[in-house]
Amino acid sequence: MMKGIRIILCALAVLQLLFCTGCEKKALLYDSSGTQKAEASEEAFQTEPLETREDGNPAEAQEPGLICVYVCGEVEAPGVYELPASSRIGEAVEAAGGMTEEAADTFLNLAGHMTDGQKIEVPSREDAKALKEQQEQQEGGLVNLNTAAKEQLMTLTGIGESKAEDILDYREQNGGFRTKEDLMQIPGIKERVFEKIKDQITV
Repeated sequence: MMKGIRIILCALAVLQLLFCTGCEKKALLYDSSGTQKAEASEEAFQTEPLETREDGNPAEAQEPGLICVYVCGEVEAPGVYELPASSRIGEAVEAAGGMTEEAADTFLNLAGHMTDGQKIEVPSREDAKALKEQQEQQEGGLVNLNTAAKEQLMTLTGIGESKAEDILDYREQNGGFRTKEDLMQIPGIKERVFEKIKDQITV
């Protein structure tokens, strides 16, 4: 009977050992040869959660890139410059040696961001004035007889390609239009045509 009790106790001990061994999960670390290097629990494999983007995908860490911009006009050293992508227009101008004495230093927004391949042109004060006047005229819907291209002149009522070319010729030969009424000096543009377009033009 004692022998039977000992067999039962041994069987219980074996079952307890097997049960305890299966309770604790272990993860084994191996080197490249497959040889066990260390023993670690599952906690050793836990990592910090990846930062996610708005679309739910993991965000990738990116190093700041570089962009190439062309700086020209009234700067000391026009050319193509490579700058960090986060640079501002003012930094591009500075990289080109800064502005000349003739530059319109308030025309560009020096705090503006740039894109790769962008052209940054610093105008002279005279050019900036002309550009501003042209922009104001365009916003007002008026066509300037002294600065408009042929295509712009052809947008006027009753002005086709031939008359637009006559306007350009007159402008070149006479140094421009002094008044809107000078337009009637051009053959084919008389008072009737002028009355139709006088509110569309300026000088």
